[in-house]
Amino acid sequence: MSFRNLQHLLEKVAAEGGSGRIICYPLGSTTSPSSASYPQLLQEARRASWALRATAPAGIRPGSPVLLHFTSHWDHIVWFWAVLLAGGVPVMSTALSNNESVRTAHLAHLSRTLQGPLCLTRARILPEFAHQDAIQPLAIESFDLAKVSPGDDTPINPGLADTGVILLTSGSTGSAKAVCLSHGQILAAIAGKMAVAPLPGRCFMNWISLDHVAAIIEIHLLAMLARGDQVHAQGADILTTPTRFLDLIDTHRVARTFAPNFFLAKIRTALEGEVTPAPSRRWDLGCLHCINSGGEANVTRTCEDVTAVLVRYGAPPNVIVPGFGMTETCAGAIFNMWCPEYDRAQQREFASLGTCMPGIQMRITDGSPENVCVAPGETGNLEVTGPAVFKGYFNTPTVTAECFTSDGWFKTGDRGFIDANGYLNLMGRAKDTIIVNGVKYDPHTIEIALDEARIPGLAASFNCCFSSLPPGGETEEICLVYLPTYDPNDVEARVQTTDAIANVVMMSAGARPRIIPLNDSLLQKSALGKLSRARIKASYERGEYQAHQDYNDQVVRDFRQRTREPPRDELEETVLAIFVDSLGLDEDIGVLTPIFDLGITSIELIKLKKDLDARLKLHEEVPITVLLMNQTVRALSEALRELQAPRGYNPVVMLQSAGTKTPLWLVHPGVGEVLVFLNLANLIKDRAVYALRARGFNPGEEPFANIEEAVTIYHAAIKQQQPRGPYALAGYSYGSMLAFEVGKVLERNGDTVGFVGSFNLPPHIKARMRQLDFKECLLHLSYFLDLMTEARARELASELQGASQDQALAVVMQNMDPHRAAQLALSKAALLKWATLAFGLQSMAVDYEPSGSVASLDCFYCIPLAVVASSKQQWLEEHLSKWTDFTRSAPRFHGVDGAHYTMLSPEHVFSFQKTLRQALENRGL
Repeated sequence: MSFRNLQHLLEKVAAEGGSGRIICYPLGSTTSPSSASYPQLLQEARRASWALRATAPAGIRPGSPVLLHFTSHWDHIVWFWAVLLAGGVPVMSTALSNNESVRTAHLAHLSRTLQGPLCLTRARILPEFAHQDAIQPLAIESFDLAKVSPGDDTPINPGLADTGVILLTSGSTGSAKAVCLSHGQILAAIAGKMAVAPLPGRCFMNWISLDHVAAIIEIHLLAMLARGDQVHAQGADILTTPTRFLDLIDTHRVARTFAPNFFLAKIRTALEGEVTPAPSRRWDLGCLHCINSGGEANVTRTCEDVTAVLVRYGAPPNVIVPGFGMTETCAGAIFNMWCPEYDRAQQREFASLGTCMPGIQMRITDGSPENVCVAPGETGNLEVTGPAVFKGYFNTPTVTAECFTSDGWFKTGDRGFIDANGYLNLMGRAKDTIIVNGVKYDPHTIEIALDEARIPGLAASFNCCFSSLPPGGETEEICLVYLPTYDPNDVEARVQTTDAIANVVMMSAGARPRIIPLNDSLLQKSALGKLSRARIKASYERGEYQAHQDYNDQVVRDFRQRTREPPRDELEETVLAIFVDSLGLDEDIGVLTPIFDLGITSIELIKLKKDLDARLKLHEEVPITVLLMNQTVRALSEALRELQAPRGYNPVVMLQSAGTKTPLWLVHPGVGEVLVFLNLANLIKDRAVYALRARGFNPGEEPFANIEEAVTIYHAAIKQQQPRGPYALAGYSYGSMLAFEVGKVLERNGDTVGFVGSFNLPPHIKARMRQLDFKECLLHLSYFLDLMTEARARELASELQGASQDQALAVVMQNMDPHRAAQLALSKAALLKWATLAFGLQSMAVDYEPSGSVASLDCFYCIPLAVVASSKQQWLEEHLSKWTDFTRSAPRFHGVDGAHYTMLSPEHVFSFQKTLRQALENRGL
C-alpha cells in the first residue's frame, strides 16, 4: 500500500499489531536486550512528543530541525519518531570529535547551518558540549516521560515532498552537509530495497549508530515496512568480538544485515583455519539472505573467502551483496546480487557494485557542460537520479546547486564505468575524502588540526594527509607526511614529534596514521602555497618515500628499545603483556610508555578493558575512567592495586583530572554525598575538579562530631592534594557554609583564596537547620535522590507529623520509586544510614553563627525553597545579600536557572557551568 508520510507508516504498522519487535542491546551486554513492539514504540514516541510539545524551549516549530545526539539505539529511535510526531524534523547527530577545536568548530557549523536547533541528548553526554556556546543541549531526563500527561495530538501530516529527516555527511570532521531526505524519497527507497530482496516478516540487524543512513533507513525503516523484527547491537561489541555478529544472526534468525569490507576481513581472521564448523560454533546461518556491503571497496578475494566460510554454516553462495549508496540516495541503491561469482568470472580485484534498484537510475558522463554519456567500459563521472535521490542540502542552496548537473542529475563525486552487462564499477573518488574502516574523514581538517596543535618539530602548514590501500590490505590507512624542524640527528625530538602527530590524528580520525618525515625537496609547494595531495599520494604509492619511512620507523623503534623501562613486578609484567596482546602494540614498549598517546581507538579501549577483566580476575571490573586516567602500564598497575585494596576515610574524590587552570574544590550538600557534582564536573575540562565527601558512608567510619572537625579534616585534605594556592572553593547548599569556613582557615594560614562560591545558600542558616528533624532530612534525601517527586515529599511531610523514625522510614520505602532505588542499590538499611548521616550534618549547624570574612565570594542563586522565601528576588534581597557582611569586597551574585534542588540537574547544569566558568575567569582563575 502507499503511505502519506513516515508517520503514517508507523501508525499503520502499529495498528496492524503483528509480531515485529525492536530489540536493542546495551553496550557490553550479550544476553539482556530490551524489546518493544511497534505499538509500544508508537505509544512511547507519542508520550515523548507530548513532553516535547509541552516543555521544550519555545516548543517545536513545524518543519524545524531538532538535533538528536544519543548513543543508545532506543533513544535514537524513540526521539526520532517523537520529533516527527511533534511536527519537527529529526537531525541525526554524528559522533563528536575528541579534538576540542574540531568539535567546537563542528558544533558552531551545525548551529549556523541548522539555524540554532533544539538539541536533545542524555545527561551523561552533556560533557561533549562543554566549552562551546553554539549548541545548547537539553537532557531528555528533564521531560520525565513516566509522569507526562496526554497532550496535543493534532495530526501532523507533511507531504511526500517535505523533509522527513536530516542526516549529516562527512562525520564529525570537516564541514558536514545536512542532507534533506523527504518522506517520499525515503518511502521510495525502502520500497526499492524491498523489491531487490523481498523479506516479508523476516529479521533485520544493525550494529552501527542510528546517525548512519544505513542504520536508520536500510534497517529500521525497511524492517518496519517488512513488518519484521529488527535487532540493534552495539558496534563496539561487534568489532571487538567479530564472531558475536554470527551469534546474533543465529540467535535472532537474521535475514538481512550489512558489513563493510574491513569487517568481512575481521570475520575471516576470526574463523581462519576452520575447515569444518567447530563444536562450540554450530551456527545455523540458513536464515541469512544477504549481507549488504558498502562504504569502501570490496576486495573480491575477501568476498570469496568469507562466502566460503559462511556457506559452511548454511548461508547461500551469494550472501555478500556489494553495492553503492550514499546518504543522498538513502543508503544502498545499486546492488551486486551475484558476488563473488560475477567478479571471479570478470577477474576483477575489486567487486562490482551491480545494477540499480527501482527508484534510481545511473549514468557515466564526461563531465562536460553538455552532460555527454560515455561508452560502456569507459571511465567517467558517476551521476544518479530518480525518486530515491535527494533534492538538496538544508540551508545551503549554493552547495546544492553545485552538486547537480544542468539537467538535474546528482553528481556523486565518484569516478567509474558501467560494463557491458550494466554493472557499475568504481575507479576512485573525485574528492579527497579518506575512508578508513568504512568511516569518512576529511584530510584537510586533519591537516588544520595538526597546524593548530603547534607541534614542536613540525613545520607549520607543511603536512599532507591522504589515504592509501596497502598491498594485500582490507581497508585504507591514513598516511601523514610532514616537514620536520628538528635536527635529523635529534632522535628524541623525532620520537616526540611522531607521538604528538599520531595523537592529533587519532583524536581527529580515530585511526593510527603511517607517519613519514620528508625533506623540503620532496615537499614543494605550488605558486599558491599548496602541497599537491594527489602528487604526494602518487609518489608514496610508487614507493618513492619507502627509504624515508623505513629509516624513520627503525630510528623510532631503536629509541623505544633503548629507553624502555621494564616491569618491576609480576602485575606490571602481566598488564604489559595484556596491552601488547590486546592492542597489537610493539613488544618493545615499556611500562612508562604513554600508550594512549601512541593512538588507541575507543573500540580498542573497550577491548582492552574486557581483556584486563578476563585475565586479571580482579574483585571488581576495571572502570573505563581508570584506563583513561592512567596512561602507562605502571600508572594503571598502581591504580589497580588501589582499586582492589581496602582504604580508610579520605574525603577527596577526584571528579576530573585534566586541565591546567586552578583546581576547583566542591563541598558536598547536606546529604553528605558528591554525586550531585558529577554532571557539572564532566562539563569542566580546563581544570581539575575535586569534591569533598562527608565521613560516615563506609563501614567503620564515624560521622563528624562537629563543624570544626569537618573543616579541619577538609582543610588538611585540600592542602595535601594541592599544597599551594590560589584556591577555588565552592559548596552546594549546606556545603557553602563549609566552603566559607575552609576558605577562612586557608586565608588565616597565609594562603590565597581566589574564589569562594555559594550555590544558593545565605550566611545565616541556623533557623533553617532547626526546622529539619530526622523526618525532614529523610524526605529531602528521598527527593534529592529522585526517589520521589518534590510534591510527594511535601505531602508526606504533613502526613508524617509526629511519626517515629521507623514509621517515617517505612512510609518512605512504600512511596519511593523501586526502579530508582534499585539503580542506587539502596536498601532500607542503606537509606536509614544515609538519612542518619544527613541528619547528623544538619544537627551540627543548629547553633552555627557565621563570623569573620573571606576576601571575596560569588553567590549563585536560583528559585528558593518555598519555606524560606516566596520569590527568587526576595531570596536575594533579604537573605543572600547578607554575604556582604562576611566578605572584604563586594560579593558577586549570579542568577542561574532551576530551583534549589534542580540547579545542577541535567536540564540546568549546562547553563550553570557556563556561568560558573565565567565567574572563575572573572576572578582571574
